[in-house]
Amino acid sequence: MKTEITELLHIEAPIIQGGMAWVAEHHLAAAVSAAGGLGIIGAANAPADWVRGEIRKAREITDNPIGVNVMLLSPYADEVAQVLVEERVPVITTGAGNPGKYMEMWKSAGSKVIPVVASVALARMMERGGADAVIAEGTESGGHIGAATTMTLVPQVRDAVKVPVIAAGGIGDGRGMAAAFMLGADAVQLGTRFVVAKESICHENYKERIIKAKDIDSAVTGRSHGHPIRQLRNQMTKEYLKKEQEGVPFEELELMTVGALRNAVVDGDVKHGTVMAGQIAGLISKEQTCQEIIEEIMQEAADLLKER
Repeated sequence: MKTEITELLHIEAPIIQGGMAWVAEHHLAAAVSAAGGLGIIGAANAPADWVRGEIRKAREITDNPIGVNVMLLSPYADEVAQVLVEERVPVITTGAGNPGKYMEMWKSAGSKVIPVVASVALARMMERGGADAVIAEGTESGGHIGAATTMTLVPQVRDAVKVPVIAAGGIGDGRGMAAAFMLGADAVQLGTRFVVAKESICHENYKERIIKAKDIDSAVTGRSHGHPIRQLRNQMTKEYLKKEQEGVPFEELELMTVGALRNAVVDGDVKHGTVMAGQIAGLISKEQTCQEIIEEIMQEAADLLKER
């Protein structure tokens, strides 16, 4: 299935794996890329040396392109940005800010830069700044979210920019991919579906929590202070939302979540940790290899698009 994105990024399947903190490391990224998609290493708040090591480990597993997601608010962002140039990373996705200060450096090194956007205005700004494509991410996604839904955001971004558009948020199977293409997307980005991949290092408790999730099991914390995060309901979200309603200061709320994502992903504490997952979690019912996930999605989407 050829699209502008597969041609731009030199990949076989127009499927990109989200750069999820603590989850998107070299095992998962390499498995997605080896299966024909684009695997992404999530730099998150990690130091530059860790990112360099993950890039090199992934390259020992596959020769296919692998990207890196840079969280621009990270205290290590400047050092990570330089590592990506030195390692000649072919694709860089960004979140939590404007990558403008790094754009010339990255593009001079031959990297394709693809920011995540949650609005039309930001998509236009990124295009003007030299972005090669944009990821239009709807509020259905897991983790940090915007306000617009994927259904409304993708077509409006598509109409607003000339660069390719990647749809993200609430996409977990071939039906979601086909729908995204109908909305004008050139590829899709998946996060939650890949969390439960066999190659994912996520704790089995985390994977099981997603597999057993129902359609109503997602909650959003942090709306009161402007930092909404989508995750699966548990004891922590219950306590957090109660304190939010009581008007507890932001600093006290933040203390509740320090290290909570790691506790869930690495240690398997799905009661008090942060179990980030999108609303599509209720659709996911099994653990598969990345190869199986991509092949299944591609076949289902192709069949649906042919029927149309």
